[in-house]
Amino acid sequence: MHPFSFATTAQLICEPGSAKRLASLCREREARSVLIVTDPGITRLGLLDRVLPGFAAEGVEVAVYDQVLADPPESVILAAVEQARAQQAGLIVGFGGGSSMDVAKLVALLAHPDNSQTLQDIYGVGNAKGQRLPLIQVPTTAGTGSEVTQIAIVTTGETTKMGVVSPLLLPDLALLDADLTLGLPPAVTAATGIDAMVHAIEAYTSALKKNPLSDLLACEALRLLSDNLEEVVRNGTNREARQAMLLGACLAGQAFANAPVAAVHALAYPLGGNFHIPHGLSNALVLPHVLRFNLEAARPLYRELAPILLGARLQAGRCAAEQLIETFDQLSAQVGLPTRLRDAGVPEAMLPQLAREAMQQQRLLVNNPREVTEADALAIYRAAY
Repeated sequence: MHPFSFATTAQLICEPGSAKRLASLCREREARSVLIVTDPGITRLGLLDRVLPGFAAEGVEVAVYDQVLADPPESVILAAVEQARAQQAGLIVGFGGGSSMDVAKLVALLAHPDNSQTLQDIYGVGNAKGQRLPLIQVPTTAGTGSEVTQIAIVTTGETTKMGVVSPLLLPDLALLDADLTLGLPPAVTAATGIDAMVHAIEAYTSALKKNPLSDLLACEALRLLSDNLEEVVRNGTNREARQAMLLGACLAGQAFANAPVAAVHALAYPLGGNFHIPHGLSNALVLPHVLRFNLEAARPLYRELAPILLGARLQAGRCAAEQLIETFDQLSAQVGLPTRLRDAGVPEAMLPQLAREAMQQQRLLVNNPREVTEADALAIYRAAY
């Protein structure tokens, strides 16, 4: 066994309906003023309506910043930080998908009264210093695992993104409440679910930091996600299946936070940056093609994951790793997602540029079980087209 370290969110609450206790959980942390960071869709859907009245009952001041965008730009983060400072917020809540939770992490750090760092100062690995405000994360999708990761992604230009990676970004509490996910549309449910499955697979095959604890989490995450994804896409009101998906996404997040993701994400990021394709769908579009590219290096590991993914459907006498790839080749269509880059509005002429941009993701590519060159990336994009 190689030496390893493992870090995660200090506390998890996995319970349907638990978001109703958010105000009391903030009060337990001695917060007098709370800023909830979310997006306009959450406000429009009324998901905060069952949460906000509790703050008055607990005697806690609360405000909402609901202008988070998908792939949040720097301006969104800075505006949220300014609101937190003006309010003198003592605790930050991220409430929503990965973008809202990522913004909340950065607000908790940058709005701390003793922190003089700027957003530019903290880009990269380990550059964030000092303290942050207490932070609670409440995911409303079962996908990103951002509630248990120490990374936040920021859009820094038209097509470019930067990451902030620091243990300071790990929240104090993650609240997993399936009731908040019951109204998710099938397409969002499918894409975020596959995103979480990618996290589990890439953590299990990560070249540099794979470890026994991340392996256990990745395997259980893949079991929960594969057992429940098609059910929640077909029947979004299945509370038990929704809770299983939230837990699966959380476990996958814990796994990849410690055994980082690789080429699937590296090739997905340029799709989101150039065409604003949702992150989960970007992953789904390239996943089977990256798996096939990695097969010669990762075959034993894919063979170990295949029974978890396929269960009784695993066919004796056939290569288990091949069956795993075939399953993911068919999964997007089964859950109603586009299966080709052309179906997602990607022009073929852009593929060489996408390959060049993917090579800038060396932070991720070093974790891939097989080295990826620019020519390899272009071949994968062509296969996905």
